[in-house]
Amino acid sequence: MENPTEYKHCPNKIAHLQMIQGVIDRMAGNLFYLRGWAITLLAGLFAISTSEALSLAKWVPLLFFVLLILFWIYDGYFLSLERKFRGLYDKIRKFPEEEIDFSMNIGEFKTHADKTMFATILSPTLLGFYGILSLAMLVIIKFIL
Repeated sequence: MENPTEYKHCPNKIAHLQMIQGVIDRMAGNLFYLRGWAITLLAGLFAISTSEALSLAKWVPLLFFVLLILFWIYDGYFLSLERKFRGLYDKIRKFPEEEIDFSMNIGEFKTHADKTMFATILSPTLLGFYGILSLAMLVIIKFIL
């Protein structure tokens, strides 16, 4: 394990890591808000679709699943970016102070298998969240609509 006092005289490394951590925090915030919006929007659409005054066509269940898939893909995109910046963070923390150039280039992480958008869409976190949401939608469509 690295010595915490080792970074005492590394202001560039600390500043660079803080920049990267700021991006990671924004990505995590985006994920949180996106999941909240997905639930809110889908719940609102279900509420509207059950209203007799605002009866909607038979294609509405398809709309629900299209929206769910779009949110799922968008969530996977942000999770992919977050993982790439975590990879950059891990790389930079190992750099010596004199090699810090404040680069935010995540290009080298685009081909890492666990950081691709496809891999993040199929990650246990997103599969669990959107899988349960899909099942809930199926139950609601089957028994309520």
